[in-house]
Amino acid sequence: MATPGAAGAPSSIDDPLPEALALARGAAGASLGLKLLGGLAVRVLCPEFPPRLRRDQDIDFACVSKERKKVEQYLAGAGCEPDRRFNGLNGDRQMYFTAPSGRPIDVMVDRLNMCHVLDFRGSFARQPLTIDAVDVLLSKLQIVELNEKDARDIVHLLAALPLGGGAQASIDTDRFAKLLGADWGWWRTVTGNLEKLPALVAERPELIPPGSVYDPVAQAGELLQIAGQAPKSIKWKLRAKVGDTVRWYELPEEVAH
Repeated sequence: MATPGAAGAPSSIDDPLPEALALARGAAGASLGLKLLGGLAVRVLCPEFPPRLRRDQDIDFACVSKERKKVEQYLAGAGCEPDRRFNGLNGDRQMYFTAPSGRPIDVMVDRLNMCHVLDFRGSFARQPLTIDAVDVLLSKLQIVELNEKDARDIVHLLAALPLGGGAQASIDTDRFAKLLGADWGWWRTVTGNLEKLPALVAERPELIPPGSVYDPVAQAGELLQIAGQAPKSIKWKLRAKVGDTVRWYELPEEVAH
């Protein structure tokens, strides 16, 4: 398999990955942590699979709060125009820039807040150009109303990366188990999505990319077993008694820039 970080397809003016990688690599060269999130992170981790391209695709980054000011300065120095009002009001959790190409850039600080809260600080240093592979996967599996692009990203990750956590480019099952064992809401959403995967793939076999290294359905089954066997916290057990009668997730809202 190609080294993570290699582009999986010829670049084009509609492809945000070359610009995003140039910014991430420039930050790494300056000893700053600016890591890719979302679909672009999936492409970096799965470079041999056909890319998912969207003409209007944003660039999503992550950083940690202790480096936030330096990241802000680095992006401005790289020609990215900051939204000063938005960043002044929200910079402790999210920053917004416009790239030299005109593409929007979102930078999440410490956490990704969507249907659930994904705190990526503890594993932030593991990958050179993206947040940790398990966090990229969890950022997709935490979506309650899963759409086709997110299902495709999940399948690609499970088709490309081994479970375990020993190798750098692998899905850290210890972190996966600890997060799901501590929070019933996370567990409910993630296991629900993993349970849907076999039927999704059976209905849309083209979701599995050519040249898959692993069987994504089998890997999803292994993750379900890990989630089931993970030690559960007292908080998890108390919330499990309430079950689905109370909503266990948030409905993310678009933040206006």
